[in-house]
Amino acid sequence: MSASKSRWADDDPETEAIIAQQKREKEEKRRAKAEKQRQLEESRKAQAAAKHNDATPNPSGDKEPPMKRRRLSNEPMDAEVGQDQEKVKKETTLLRFPVRGWETCRHVDNFERLNHIEEGSYGWVSRAKDITTGEIVALKKLKLESSPDGFPVTGLREIQTLLEARHSNVVYLREVVMGNKMDDVFLVMDFFEHDLKTLLDEMREPFLPSEIKTLLQQVMGGLEFLHSQWIMHRDLKTSNLLMNNRGEIKIADFGMARYYGDPPPKLTQLVVTLWYRSPELLLGAEKYGPEIDIWSIGCIFGEMLTKEPLLQGKNEVDQVTKIFALTGPPNSTIWPGFRSLPNAKSLKIPSSSTSASSNPPLLPRSKFPFLTNAGLGLISDLLALNPASRPTARECLSHPYFREDPRPKPKEMFPTFPSKAGMEKRRRHHTPEAPKRGQEAPELDFASAFGCAPGEDSGVAGAGFTLRLG
Repeated sequence: MSASKSRWADDDPETEAIIAQQKREKEEKRRAKAEKQRQLEESRKAQAAAKHNDATPNPSGDKEPPMKRRRLSNEPMDAEVGQDQEKVKKETTLLRFPVRGWETCRHVDNFERLNHIEEGSYGWVSRAKDITTGEIVALKKLKLESSPDGFPVTGLREIQTLLEARHSNVVYLREVVMGNKMDDVFLVMDFFEHDLKTLLDEMREPFLPSEIKTLLQQVMGGLEFLHSQWIMHRDLKTSNLLMNNRGEIKIADFGMARYYGDPPPKLTQLVVTLWYRSPELLLGAEKYGPEIDIWSIGCIFGEMLTKEPLLQGKNEVDQVTKIFALTGPPNSTIWPGFRSLPNAKSLKIPSSSTSASSNPPLLPRSKFPFLTNAGLGLISDLLALNPASRPTARECLSHPYFREDPRPKPKEMFPTFPSKAGMEKRRRHHTPEAPKRGQEAPELDFASAFGCAPGEDSGVAGAGFTLRLG
């Protein structure tokens, strides 16, 4: 039977020859493709067999380069390839964790404000009750009117650091609530009956040594946690330490707190309330670390011992005078490199014939007559002029002062005190305010810190020195 003829073909022999030639070329291409696919399949099987036989090298010792594995058709791959694909699939599976979604802030009307407590540098604090649960909380309204560029960075830092600092000795931020206007932002925190400053003012007698150890240990524990999270508080003082009637004390007011690094970045020197400000800040240091918090703890330690702020300077120059009256003047042995600080160039340090027996030198025993030798050593280390000589918070926690008698009093045995925060208005502290954000540090001349007039040379050998007090 003859092959059927296309109905579109002409009877012209030349046209029929062309069509026949095209058919032959198409058949040859199909056979060449099938042969190539067969050869590749044989090569893949040979490679799999060689792998199964542990890829034995040829007699000459040379290994042939492996051929690229290819999938030649849409047929399922062999078992080995399927297992590899399943393994890769398991390894690349993404883990999903449950997280909270975005939620709207509650309104401040969910809280009934009971009474005003105090006004700080960065907000107003009130005592309030949660209408839903009936719990008493502290409600802090952030000061936003002085920030024309939007939400103040002090408020953002306070919220961020409080959310990161979840520790038993750091005040707990419950939530952020809003008022009717965009600048009505409130922080809802745990309520505490006292702050340490008010408590010291109202007490007839100082804390017992065992009670001081309990409080100081808790503050050191909270500070050690903050520093482990690379957070500097930068405004530690007795009015920022909150205390309840269960012997618990917590660090509060993070308006000046910020993160730092190693090496420390260039920061503003106008931080920390004046009476608790370290000497390197007063002398104009722009790079500093957590040692400034340690100095503040030393001032707080001394205040708990005497019931009075340890260093009550009227201004920066007077503050430096009082610091050097307590610790002695700096020198290159006690504080190497202090002359490189900007404000230290104007210091005219008198010559002294006495030399310290320890570095850092011990503070005068007459200032703390009832403190043990271990306690005097601790406060002398905390108030060392050289920041590098101050211990870390972790080192302080293991100091012998906390292991000697009397031991720290258990919190359950702590005395209770009448709450001042529950009254109509807490008595205003007679202490300087914390520096305001954006305030520039003044140019200071410390030439008169040792009782010398500016330009007068007091470095006469054997002259001694007299500090200007008051």
